[in-house]
Amino acid sequence: MMPTALSLLDLAPIATGQTARDSFEASVELARAAERSGYQRVWYAEHHNMATIASSATSVLIGYVAAHTESIKLGSGGIMLPNHSPLVIAEQFGTLATLYPGRIDLGLGRAPGSDQVTMRALRRDHLSAESFPQDVLELQGYLTGRTRIPGVQSYPKPDGEVPLFILGSSLFGAQLAAQLGLPYAFASHFAPDALQQAVQVYRDTFTPSAQLSEPYVIAGVNVIAADTREEAEDQKTRAYRNRTRAFITRGVVGQNFTDAEIDAFLDSPNGQQLAQMTRYTAVGTPEEVRDYLEAFAASIRADELITAHHAEDAAARTRSVELTGAAMTATAAA
Repeated sequence: MMPTALSLLDLAPIATGQTARDSFEASVELARAAERSGYQRVWYAEHHNMATIASSATSVLIGYVAAHTESIKLGSGGIMLPNHSPLVIAEQFGTLATLYPGRIDLGLGRAPGSDQVTMRALRRDHLSAESFPQDVLELQGYLTGRTRIPGVQSYPKPDGEVPLFILGSSLFGAQLAAQLGLPYAFASHFAPDALQQAVQVYRDTFTPSAQLSEPYVIAGVNVIAADTREEAEDQKTRAYRNRTRAFITRGVVGQNFTDAEIDAFLDSPNGQQLAQMTRYTAVGTPEEVRDYLEAFAASIRADELITAHHAEDAAARTRSVELTGAAMTATAAA
């Protein structure tokens, strides 16, 4: 066992020259690597109208990866519940948990996971996020067989539990997770500013529930591990250039920027602000990554770290997952 549970956030990227099918196969290989390497779970995020991300139909991808793995837990990080009827999500995850008992997680967020135009295309009302706490309770009722809507049940009902997790990047999610007695996952891999305060609020106000007797904190962190420091730094540079390019060209058809232009932008005040979003990043050799992750976990007393590996190449991401898992496991065995 690792001293802090280690998990994986797979962003299911579609690289230049690759197809969505290539991304799905890469997700299977990444999950298999995580399974071999002692990771606790793999989560997939719901994003829409993004040509470089293949996890928009999150529950379908979870089912595909589950069919090609043996034991690792799989789930959503997260389902953006205001985009959906709680009943439909209960049916989807009840089906997954029936097919793969004991392996399915349901992480829930209240952000749209898209832009305003896409939000309208999803038939989402702009006020739907206001009912997020009530929607979580309605969904929980369906999955536990204690419906809050008289005469309406969710089928199929899984034999075991489908654990719920609240995802967030602000105090709202921390307060809600504490009030409902659910695990809390903070998106510090891209929204680091409120991490310390949110975790403290969650721990201070936590109320035990049927699912969870004491607080459980998961924190997101970016990872690029390679056999040498130089290789890891090169992967980081290329990965974060691509990330920046995707941010500033989103919705602009035919627009592209050279590496030199991207580097110049990152040196600007706006670019520095964007770079700060990935403040929590472990990069280097396995030992360097291990030391960073251990210190990061200790700084907030995290029960679990969910790692997002950002190497551009799928094989390099898989290698990063394996190196990180081996380094963390070796520490636990020492």
